[in-house]
Amino acid sequence: MPADRSLERLANSTLLVPFESHTAPRWVLDGLGEGLAGVCLFHNNISGAEQVTALNRRLAEAADHPLVSLDEEGGDVTRIGQAAGSEYPGNAALGAIDDPALTREVHRALGAELRGLGFTLDLAPSVDVNTAADNPVIGTRSFGADPALVVRHAAAAVTGLQQGGVAACAKHFPGHGSTHQDSHHELPVIDADVDLLERRELRPFRAAVAAGVKSVLTAHIQLPALGLTAPATLTPEIITGLLRGRLGFDGVVVTDALDMQGVSGEIGIPEAAVRALAAGCDLLCLGRFVYADQVAQIRAAIVEAARTGRLSADRLEQAAERITALRSWTAEPTGEPPRAYVGLDAARRAVRVSGTLPPMADPVVVELDAPLGIAVGEVPWGLAPWYPGALRVDPEHTTAAEVLRGAEGRTLVVVVRDAHRYPRTRAVVEELCRQRDDVVVVEMGLPMWRPDSRAFVTTHGAARVNGQSAAEVLGSPAPASIR
Repeated sequence: MPADRSLERLANSTLLVPFESHTAPRWVLDGLGEGLAGVCLFHNNISGAEQVTALNRRLAEAADHPLVSLDEEGGDVTRIGQAAGSEYPGNAALGAIDDPALTREVHRALGAELRGLGFTLDLAPSVDVNTAADNPVIGTRSFGADPALVVRHAAAAVTGLQQGGVAACAKHFPGHGSTHQDSHHELPVIDADVDLLERRELRPFRAAVAAGVKSVLTAHIQLPALGLTAPATLTPEIITGLLRGRLGFDGVVVTDALDMQGVSGEIGIPEAAVRALAAGCDLLCLGRFVYADQVAQIRAAIVEAARTGRLSADRLEQAAERITALRSWTAEPTGEPPRAYVGLDAARRAVRVSGTLPPMADPVVVELDAPLGIAVGEVPWGLAPWYPGALRVDPEHTTAAEVLRGAEGRTLVVVVRDAHRYPRTRAVVEELCRQRDDVVVVEMGLPMWRPDSRAFVTTHGAARVNGQSAAEVLGSPAPASIR
């Protein structure tokens, strides 16, 4: 048994920690020097390119190639684009285009930008097959509902990110696409046996592994058809048996955030950390608000579990070796810079128009608001950057008559996001279309519901470039990309 000090360093080597500011606090810098695997940045750590580059440079100086990570999927889930929206379309848009070479190019550009900012690990792409129409946590983050489609683009996205210079992380294993609950709030259930998992959920992960993905991120989901009741993240049969054994993955297994209710709500984060490591996970993503004191508690729980035999030292050493290998890979030089504005070009290709657009006579743009979800966060969306007079309203407290009063004699453009999930939004749009035969509806989520409107514009995502592409279709002069 290693000494407690050695165990502490081994425990540190499994931790991916957050912090609260635009500069690295002393406890993080000291922790990196004492073996912390790295950090995970969120929007609260990023105010601009110059600031985050300086921050990441300081983090890199504190240790030998620490992992500097973030959730940057492009599209709706963005950290570097949190202030104004992403300059890269998300997976749903790329899946709608279905050009794997373009998906690779977009992700290579994203990877190169992240590497230029000092990031070395991107907790992306999502390779979930989104088969549940009302999925509250995946949606446009998925390439689509067809496993074969997701397979093609999973491999392309992984290849592109890693060509750009950051380690990719395929998520959420073994697949979060058929859930009807959000694991941030509860433990979702996947009603799938091994045969269905093989035909649907596991195929994109096999493709990611074959493409050389450096890491895989787990899902906090329950699979009762496999006789399992614990979250997948804490289940050896899923991590060691299915991912390591059946899929042959030998890279770094990363947990989804351990502060999520689906994994630690009943047992606490320190206990979840111990069980995740015992199940076969290597790198513990702690979440958004788990700071110095809690990190110390988690480290102490891991050390105590190793001292008492609940967690073998060999398991910790194996995890540390995999993470060291990943950190070494991130030190490798990157390739050529990508083509400029590839994200905007891709977003333009994803726009679809059904019906006939009317002449845009002094258009009134009304955006029916929709919840963003924890994974997305407070990221701007809509057409307001191109139509400054756009009105954002709450469909729960707005009537069609109120909208129409402000649009007499003018073209009415109604912007929605995942309208299929919100009955009141659909009701307002349907009434508007009954009252006027020239309504244009712009759907910036999944186009799973089609109103009886004059024209229906679908963007397959709500990134800034998706909004710009829709505005161009509607005839608004589009400003240049913001970055």
